Amino acid sequence: MTHATLVKRFPAPFIIGEKDSTIPVWPIFKQNATANELVGYVFESIDLAPISGFSGLPINLLIALDPKGNFLEVSVLTHHEPVFLDGLGEAPMFQFVSQYKGLSLFQNIKIETQKNNTNKTHGVNVYLDGVTKATASVRIMNQTVLSAALKVARKKLGFAEGRDPDLIARVKSDIFVPSSVAQLISTGLIKHLVLRNSAVEEKFKKTAGEGLDPEAATDPKSIFIDLYVAYVSVPSIGRNLLSADSWKKLENRLDKGDHALLVMSKGRYSVLSDTFVSGTIPDRLQLQQDKLPIEMRDLDLDIALAGNDDLKMDSIKVFRVISQSGLDPSRSLDFSLAVTRNRGVIYPERITENFPFSFTLPKQFYQEAEGDDKTWKSSWIKRWWEIALLVAGLTVLAVALTLQKRLTTNATAFVWFRRGFLTFTLLFIGWIAQGQLSIVNITGFLQAVIGRRSLEFFLYDPMTVVIWGFVGVSLFVWGRGTFCGWLCPFGALQELVGKLAHFFKIPQLKIKSKTDVKLKRIKYFVLLGILISTFFTPRLTDALVEVEPFKTAITLNFIRSWPYVAYAVGLLIASSFVYKFFCRYLCPFGAALAVLGRFRLFEWLPRRKECGTPCQTCRHRCDYQAIKPDGKIVYEECFQCLDCVVIYESDDKCAPLILEKKRARIIPIQPSPVNL
Repeated sequence: MTHATLVKRFPAPFIIGEKDSTIPVWPIFKQNATANELVGYVFESIDLAPISGFSGLPINLLIALDPKGNFLEVSVLTHHEPVFLDGLGEAPMFQFVSQYKGLSLFQNIKIETQKNNTNKTHGVNVYLDGVTKATASVRIMNQTVLSAALKVARKKLGFAEGRDPDLIARVKSDIFVPSSVAQLISTGLIKHLVLRNSAVEEKFKKTAGEGLDPEAATDPKSIFIDLYVAYVSVPSIGRNLLSADSWKKLENRLDKGDHALLVMSKGRYSVLSDTFVSGTIPDRLQLQQDKLPIEMRDLDLDIALAGNDDLKMDSIKVFRVISQSGLDPSRSLDFSLAVTRNRGVIYPERITENFPFSFTLPKQFYQEAEGDDKTWKSSWIKRWWEIALLVAGLTVLAVALTLQKRLTTNATAFVWFRRGFLTFTLLFIGWIAQGQLSIVNITGFLQAVIGRRSLEFFLYDPMTVVIWGFVGVSLFVWGRGTFCGWLCPFGALQELVGKLAHFFKIPQLKIKSKTDVKLKRIKYFVLLGILISTFFTPRLTDALVEVEPFKTAITLNFIRSWPYVAYAVGLLIASSFVYKFFCRYLCPFGAALAVLGRFRLFEWLPRRKECGTPCQTCRHRCDYQAIKPDGKIVYEECFQCLDCVVIYESDDKCAPLILEKKRARIIPIQPSPVNL
C-alpha cells in the first residue's frame, strides 16, 4: 500500500498522514474544527506479522485500529490460500475478516467452528464464525490479525507488553496442602483488604467528592469495607475454605481450565451494588492482568464456608473466569474496587475513585507454561479424537504391510481388508478429517523456504502433519506406493470407481507397455513446471496446482464451479476405463513421491527366480503395469496394492507353485523284476 492508495480507501473527511518512521503504520486524521483529530492507524499485516498460509506465502490484510484499540476495518489485500482460490471462493474469506470491525483488542477473540446464536460483538469474550472446510486458514488469519494489531497497540497505543494469551501457566489440580482459614489469611492465600472511612475520604480529597460522606467525617476509624478475595479453584485454597459439599458444587460448575474467585465482604460498603443482578458481572470490582481486563461473572452459587466461625460475612459471591480469557495464574491478579459518590440531587454528578489491590499465587500451586502454545495448539486439542483414530489407522496399515505374507495368504480376506481400508481413507481421512496430502504442501514448503518464513503454518492442520510424518518414514522404507496406494483419498476414490466399473463389466482399456511408459512421464513434466513456477510467480503456481482434482473432489465435496467439477468427474470417468488414470499419468504429487521413493531402503515385495523367466502372470495381472517383462518391479510406479503378493503366496495362481505341486503328485514307476 502507498499513501496514494490509502487516500483512495479513506477519502475525505479523513486525512492520511505520513508513514511512521519507527513502525510501518500510517496515521489517520479527521479534521475537527481547526485541528486534526487522530482517528487511528492503518497498516498491512505482512509488514508486522508475515505468518505463512498453506501456500507458504503470508496472507496480507489491511488493518485499521482506533486510538482505543478498536478495529475500524480488516480487509484482505492479497492471499494465495488454496481453499479460497476458485474453491470456496473469496466471499467466505471476506465475510470472516469483516467480523472484526467494531471489536477491540481488549476483548478475547476466538474462532467458533460451528455457527451458533451465542456469538457476541461486545463483552470481554467474543466468538467469530469460522469457515467450514477452511478452519486452519481462518485460524491463521486470526493469528495474523491479532499479532499485527498487538504490535501496533504496544508501540503506538501504550498497551502493556503482555504475552501470547496461550503462553500461560496452569493450576496444579493434584496439589493440596491442608490449612485453616486463619493460616490461609496469614500466608496470603486469601487476600484481605480493609478500608477505613479515613482512607476513603483521603482518596476523594481535592476532588468534587470530598466531604460528601458525613459518616466518614464523624467516625473516620470505622471500617468502610472488610474485603476477602480467594482463588478458590486452587484446591489448596478452595478445599480448605469451602465445605465439602460446596467444593463439589463448584467443581461441577467449572469447565476445564476455568478459574473461580470467591469474594466476601462486610462493613458499610459492599462489592455488590443495590442494582446487581445474579449471574452478571460485578459493577464495583474489576479484574485486570497486564493492564488488560478479564471478565469475571457471578456463578449464582449457594455455598457454605468450612470455617463459619472465622468468617462471618454480609456478602459471599463466587465469580467464574472462563478458560478462554487467558488468565495466567503465575502472574499478578490486579483488582480494583470502585467507590462512587454522588454530588447533587436531580442530575447528580458521579465521582468515582478506585482502590487497587493485587494477589499473586505462590509458585508451588501452578505449572509454568511449557513452551510456545500458539493458536495452532488448540486445533490439535480440539481434534484429538480424529488424530487418535488416524494414528490407529496408520498403525493398522504399518502392521499389515510389515506382515504382508500373513495378510495375503487368504486372498478373499485380503480383498475385503483392502476395500475396507480404502473406504476408511476416502470417508474419514478425506471427507471427514480433510487429510488429503497435495502438491500444495510441497509448493507451500518451498515458498516459505524461499521467503525465509516460518513453517509453523503446517501445524494448523494436524491431520496433514501426522500423515506426512508417516509418509516421511514409509517413503524411505517401502517407497511411494504406501501413500498413493493406501492413504490418498482421491486415489482411493479412483480405485473404488475402477472396481465398480469392473463389477458392472465396463470394458477396461489396456494401454500398450511402450505407450504406458511414455504417458507416465507426463506427471514428471507437470511436477517440474509447478516447481519452477514457485521460484518466479506464485499466481502461476496457484493456477498450475489445479491440475490436481483433490480440492474439488475431497476438500470441497464437488461443491465448486462447474469447470472444476467437470474436470474431476471426467478423471473419475477416465479411471473407470483406464485403471487409476490420473494417479498413473498426471499426478504431480505422486511424481514427487516417486522421485523421493528412489531412496527407499528395501525392495520388499517378494520375487522368485522364475518371475519373468518364464512366468509372466504377475506382469499381466498388474493393473498399474509396474512390472517389467523380466519380472522386476518398478517401485516408482508401484502402488503396493499387493495383488502380486497374493499371487506369489497362492498355490492356485502362482505358476511356479502350481508346477511344483504337479511335480510332487507324479509317482515314479518302479521297474518290474525280470524272471530268468
